[in-house]
Amino acid sequence: MKILPLGLSLAALLAMSGTAFAQSADLSEPLSPKDVHWSFEGPLGMYDRAQLQRGFQVYKEVCSACHSLTRVSFHDLSYDNGGSGMFSDAQVKAIAASYKLPAEPNDKGETVDASGQPLMRPGIPADHFPPPFANEEAARASNGGALPPDQSLIVKARDGGAQYIYSVVTGDGAHAPAGFKVMDNKYYDPYFAGRNISMPPPLNDDSVTYSDGTKATKDQEARDVVAFLSWAGEPKLEERHQLGFGVMAFMILLSGMLYLSYRKLWKDQH
Repeated sequence: MKILPLGLSLAALLAMSGTAFAQSADLSEPLSPKDVHWSFEGPLGMYDRAQLQRGFQVYKEVCSACHSLTRVSFHDLSYDNGGSGMFSDAQVKAIAASYKLPAEPNDKGETVDASGQPLMRPGIPADHFPPPFANEEAARASNGGALPPDQSLIVKARDGGAQYIYSVVTGDGAHAPAGFKVMDNKYYDPYFAGRNISMPPPLNDDSVTYSDGTKATKDQEARDVVAFLSWAGEPKLEERHQLGFGVMAFMILLSGMLYLSYRKLWKDQH
């Protein structure tokens, strides 16, 4: 048996212990978000309207069953009259009307019908998206005690932004590595803090049938809905980018004019 020097043995032992500790810690620490390119990134980034339409479809048909979008109104979806949305006014009216919202008291002052159900009315463009649950208690009761977060600002509110949300959505339900304990009523997600997430895997291939004929793979659905949620959190992004570009162009022009003025005023002073 080969005997290693004491110092080397201790160093090797510490190295192995450190590696084991790091591996153990890695099982609970979330992975860094995936590096995904988005059309709206960068100083000249712009939203892809077709992608936003598909993303809205994914939100409406999949995500809205649990997640609210209460800071967004239906008319925000319009691109008419200089709007920053992805649908025409006529389309927005149809989308709004497909939702039912609590009605005002009728001419008799009633707010419920003969069977005791609340009176409802079709939505109009001025309305905000109605939440899927009546209150927080109802939301928790339907989700095993967990409260699904509102998605209006979720991309801006989470560190890592769109890359993080995309990573969580696509990582949810992944196979847990050996030695990792998935808690009861939880799902493994390597990109979520603690790697235990309450949300069931939200997307699968063909979760929706895209109206534009795009193949609805899980990755495509995730990209589209994250783009839509990015828009929901910052619908004026393109206007901000255009304004910033205009300011930069003006500053460059002004700098050039100041430099030429300087040369003209001081050329005879030397």
